[in-house]
Amino acid sequence: MKELLILSGKGGTGKTTITAALAVLYKDKIIADYDVDAPDLHILLKPEPITIMPFYSGFKAKILQDKCVKCGTCLEICNFEAITIENNDYFVKDTGCEGCGVCIKFCPENAIVSEINNCGEWFISETPFGIMAHAQLGIGEENSGKLVSTVKKNAKDIAKKNGINFIISDGPPGIGCPVISSISGVNLVLIVTEPTLSGLHDLNRVKLLADHFKVPSFVCINKFDINLSVSKEIENWCEISDSEVISKIPFDHYIDESIKKGIPITLYNKDAPSSKEIELMAHKIENILKKM
Repeated sequence: MKELLILSGKGGTGKTTITAALAVLYKDKIIADYDVDAPDLHILLKPEPITIMPFYSGFKAKILQDKCVKCGTCLEICNFEAITIENNDYFVKDTGCEGCGVCIKFCPENAIVSEINNCGEWFISETPFGIMAHAQLGIGEENSGKLVSTVKKNAKDIAKKNGINFIISDGPPGIGCPVISSISGVNLVLIVTEPTLSGLHDLNRVKLLADHFKVPSFVCINKFDINLSVSKEIENWCEISDSEVISKIPFDHYIDESIKKGIPITLYNKDAPSSKEIELMAHKIENILKKM
């Protein structure tokens, strides 16, 4: 089984747009969206859930109203201001509790207990382009790395069950915990960057992360022609850093149109300049994976 992970050092480089475009071109594959904090691949791929499951991770405090004597100890000692009063009753806010357990330890009436936290949902869905594994972390919740691991396991299980040997994954932006969870066990990373100085800076960070985990990586410069001098600077950096620029996608107004209509560019207009370049990149990636 081979997995292609598409990353970017920051949001807004076109990573998800390119992932959706590739998802249209590749036939026998499973699609995964590892950006569980702010997923948006579903906007273009229109998944219809066939399985929805809660995601539990960590613990939060809960006040037992029948035991609470309203002494105010929990309100006084909570460093996270997670305790609130409503109609003279004490409650733990949905967002705010860090699960530290201090209020549980010092409640004089043992009126506070620890409950496992329901912090999101994961999905198995059907799309017009294949089965998709994805998830949504709750607002203000933590443990995104664990949820990414859950999505990754789901994608691999579905692939094995259906005899599919290819997974294409849309990773989260940056280099934090969810990205590290995403990169675990993949065969190839495609780093999408843009011709800006911040794009070059973030490209360097993602490349270092991929190198650390010994995962081969290639670079795609999106909208390369909006700043040719910086694009050239990125190419020079890639040459020095032993990184191959596998594709340079031109700025294309058809992409704006396709996003507004919620249709991947390679389906919206196969003859658009960006579609042709992405299709060429898809063949290159396929050949690279075959040799692995």
